[in-house]
Amino acid sequence: MDSLKMDTRTSNDQMPYKEEKMSKGLKRSLLVLNCALLALGNVGGPLIMRLYFLKGGKGVWTSSCLETAGWPFMVMPLTFSYLYRRRKEGPATELFFIKPPLFLVSAVVGLLTGVDDFLYAYGVARLPVSTSALIISTQLAFTAAFAFLLVKQKFTSFTINSVFLLTVGAVVLALHTSSDRPANESNRQYYLGFFMTLAASMLYGFVLPAIELTYKKAKQTITYSLVMEMQMVMSFSATVFCTIGMLFHKEFEAIPREASKFELGQSTYYLVILLSAILWQFFFMGAVGVIFSGSSLLSGIIIAALLPVTESLAVLFFHEKFQVEKAISVVLSLWGSLSYFYGELQKNKKNQASERAMA
Repeated sequence: MDSLKMDTRTSNDQMPYKEEKMSKGLKRSLLVLNCALLALGNVGGPLIMRLYFLKGGKGVWTSSCLETAGWPFMVMPLTFSYLYRRRKEGPATELFFIKPPLFLVSAVVGLLTGVDDFLYAYGVARLPVSTSALIISTQLAFTAAFAFLLVKQKFTSFTINSVFLLTVGAVVLALHTSSDRPANESNRQYYLGFFMTLAASMLYGFVLPAIELTYKKAKQTITYSLVMEMQMVMSFSATVFCTIGMLFHKEFEAIPREASKFELGQSTYYLVILLSAILWQFFFMGAVGVIFSGSSLLSGIIIAALLPVTESLAVLFFHEKFQVEKAISVVLSLWGSLSYFYGELQKNKKNQASERAMA
């Protein structure tokens, strides 16, 4: 893949940068793969994290650490990529693409991700999944705003309509959040969880366009292998930040005690931890992969569009309430998603017509 020719890409007619040149079919396949990873992580991650807290887990720093602790899984695809390039290019093949400036930027973005992980884990510990999911869906509005400011994202009428509908869907759900307060939880804890989750939504709404800006400002060719290397550095940096939090709060010592008292059994406890690390790594790899194959705004759209799925599974598995407001939000989310993808379809048809006219 990385031995293919490179070209200069201009995203949104701004800030040209070098990107790996590949066929439309290959790029579409990468986009589909990363959308699938993002979908699995975005739906499964919150559910498995909430299961941890509902069945006896109490480590907020532990949960936040698990969101990026799956970074070693990135070694496998990176190894395959290196072996493929080595077979094509010979013994002189570089082991890593990432250069020191890009490594440093990735580490800083990783620290921001670590902060976001803690804010989000704190919210999930205090709120039902359906409530935390609706708050996180506001991330789309923050992503759109920061994408406009940082990467000069252009908006079509379909994009604006999609952002509006998905944001309204979240607001409709927010009208009924007070009835979702778990038993034996104070108003202070509930609202603190609410605002911590909102802060996580805002911060990650900044991180997605920041990653896209990093691609544009990088003084080296952006390949998919480089994207994976950057994600591994970001995840490692975030994990170090959260591990320090675990050490400071002595949560490593609490893991054996939690496992022995976990309602679903000790072996299930460790399985939940493993699945959490894997699913969240799917989420983060899918998110940066969608940015590489599409845009940060598309990544935000997908995250928001999956809200109805997360809502439905939370109701099914955790028996959370499904009020009329949630049903309205599902309809608005689906409408907003269809609006975005219909707009992209129309734009692609227009671009193809222009290419044929110029040929």
